Amino acid sequence: MYRIFIDGQAGTTGLQIHALLRARADIELLEIDATQRKNDSAKLDRIRQADLVILCLPDDAAREVARLASGLPVKILDASTAHRVSPEWVYGLPELAPGQRAAIRGALRVSNPGCYPTGFLLAIAPLVRKGIIPPDALLSVNAVSGYSGGGRKLIERYQAPAGADRSTSWALRPYALNLSHKHIPEMQAWAGLKHPPLFIPAVADFYQGMLVQIPLFNDQLRTADPGAAILQTWEEVYQGEPLIRLHPLNDHIEPIEGYLDPELNNGSNYVDLFCYSSKQHTLLIARLDNLGKGAAGAAVQNLNLMLGCEELTGLQSTAKARL
Repeated sequence: MYRIFIDGQAGTTGLQIHALLRARADIELLEIDATQRKNDSAKLDRIRQADLVILCLPDDAAREVARLASGLPVKILDASTAHRVSPEWVYGLPELAPGQRAAIRGALRVSNPGCYPTGFLLAIAPLVRKGIIPPDALLSVNAVSGYSGGGRKLIERYQAPAGADRSTSWALRPYALNLSHKHIPEMQAWAGLKHPPLFIPAVADFYQGMLVQIPLFNDQLRTADPGAAILQTWEEVYQGEPLIRLHPLNDHIEPIEGYLDPELNNGSNYVDLFCYSSKQHTLLIARLDNLGKGAAGAAVQNLNLMLGCEELTGLQSTAKARL
């Protein structure tokens, strides 16, 4: 029996992780009274009892808890942005590169990836390593997520009772228009890029699901046949990966009447990768559940690796995507 303490279980990600773990016979969830959640002494008591602690906290609070637990043998999995580019923490994306899964298994400190970076990195990182995309390429990323990615306040806004003032429809809203989204450092670092990508995320009027789109000019790619080279690289890298699903080049079967559905991987840890290529341009798209492989599902996958459990324990899929 593994003892797990979720610090911040009342938030969106914490609730999702709690739901995935509470039915497991091999896990005991250590609870803390709501009135004691900011009490360092009470928190430290739970940390000392735990085999693994999951941090679902704002960045500063996550750093403080990590400091509080410094020197203790307990394993920590941080779902915040705080440690994603820290050399002292292992980046928790098992499919990222050879050796990453083994590094997670052996780590005391693991940082759970961001939702947008998960899609971006799984599409881009192997192409940079292969040399198809040069490290000094200037990349842009356009992405859309369900509103659950914005946390409790945004969820409440979208789920306001009928007739409540929502100012406008909020059907699609780009954000992070200061061009300094907190996910950019991990996208640049773990893709091996010399320049930060131009990242434009948006939120739309559906609860969960995500599309991450990376448009490319073929002139900047180091291959004469980008579509074929990209698919071949993905096939080589992701062969045997149970959660990565590759679609045919220029797939026109999956899109419904030409429109790609961002919600088809909801309830799963799958990531679907698409490549559309023409004479001048190539478009890469990753589809995932922002609450699954983009957050809570990824955390459970990392927890399983860190504890030595079978990697996909507790991650039954309800995804609807057709392949």
